[in-house]
Amino acid sequence: MAGETALLELGLLFAAVGLVGALAARIDQSVIPFYILAGMVLNPFVAGRVAPISLETTPFVELGAEVGIVLLLLFLGLEFNLDRLLADRARISAAGAIDFAINFGVGLLLGYVLFRAVLPAFLIAGAVYISSSAIISKSLIDLGWIANDEASPILGTLVAEDLLIALYLVVASAMLAGGSDLAGTVQSMGVAVGFMLGLLVVVHYGTPVFEALLETNSREFLVLRALGLVVPIAGLGLLLGVSEAVAAFFVGMAVSATGHVSRLETLLEPVRDVFAAIFFFWIGLVTDPLLLGEVLGLIVLAVFLTTPTKLASGYLAGRIYGLNVRRSTRVALGMTTRGEFTLIIAALALSGAGGVLSTGLAETIYAFAVGYVLVMSVLGTTLMQYATPIENAVSRRFA
Repeated sequence: MAGETALLELGLLFAAVGLVGALAARIDQSVIPFYILAGMVLNPFVAGRVAPISLETTPFVELGAEVGIVLLLLFLGLEFNLDRLLADRARISAAGAIDFAINFGVGLLLGYVLFRAVLPAFLIAGAVYISSSAIISKSLIDLGWIANDEASPILGTLVAEDLLIALYLVVASAMLAGGSDLAGTVQSMGVAVGFMLGLLVVVHYGTPVFEALLETNSREFLVLRALGLVVPIAGLGLLLGVSEAVAAFFVGMAVSATGHVSRLETLLEPVRDVFAAIFFFWIGLVTDPLLLGEVLGLIVLAVFLTTPTKLASGYLAGRIYGLNVRRSTRVALGMTTRGEFTLIIAALALSGAGGVLSTGLAETIYAFAVGYVLVMSVLGTTLMQYATPIENAVSRRFA
């Protein structure tokens, strides 16, 4: 059984997200920054210093956060079937290439100027390059953008990023391990690519199987079968070095060709939102404001440098898709948020402490990445929330 206080702490978590969610709804704001800030206020680094009780991350919360990412990306896949992916492959490739060249390039330059070494620069580049598929997908759904024209370039660029980051993480892990096992690195990349290609084959040919697996008149069994399908595949992907988000996205594409999409969306929506709330709360739960103070200058510099680059690459993605100035501006605003992948890179950096990275340098990169996610997640969701006046201003200036 769980510890004596575990159930109480979990109850406080749900009470906190329920309270701040109601507050966000009352003042017509996105719930995401409120969930993150609630986690930060109640974590051991804040509440633990001034109150008799605080919340710590637990295996349940960490797994719940993972499930939140999986379900958010499953829903994205339900909106983005394979035919659409193949039809847009040229535009996805072009938008993804521009996104990578601009944002990874600026991150690499920033990291090298600051730390004068290739490995820290590589880690910083990844941290500032990758947008948050989970947070952006949640915002797309909440704001009703998912059915709009701007959804295609946003989703297409996220697909390109997720595929690239799967390979990036393999390379980064090898570099942090010392980079001596070249054969092992190549093998890991081959396994990751092979798994993704295998998923594409399943998506293309597996529709009848998925149709049969999900065929039931019971709402309970439909939910259980869907979770029994996507969570193990996402977990296997993670085990093989592929992001669980990428795997869940492919499963969503496979299911999108079946006749169960509408029922699944209706039944899984509250499950998705509960676990998504845990994910956003978890971001705040692992954030120590005192650590952020030590790297505040670096965070501010990165925000000022990389927000315009993400806006630029997002705008260009919209134009590649043939959108007008207004819709392209919305794409730009939608791509600014950073999140779960940057936190993964932060954890990787910390794993290299005392080895290829000094402990101080690893902790600096970790603190920077966590603080950067906090700022960019709040900034990105706020920009999306207030997109209309920004679009109007840009449209008047450039249309």
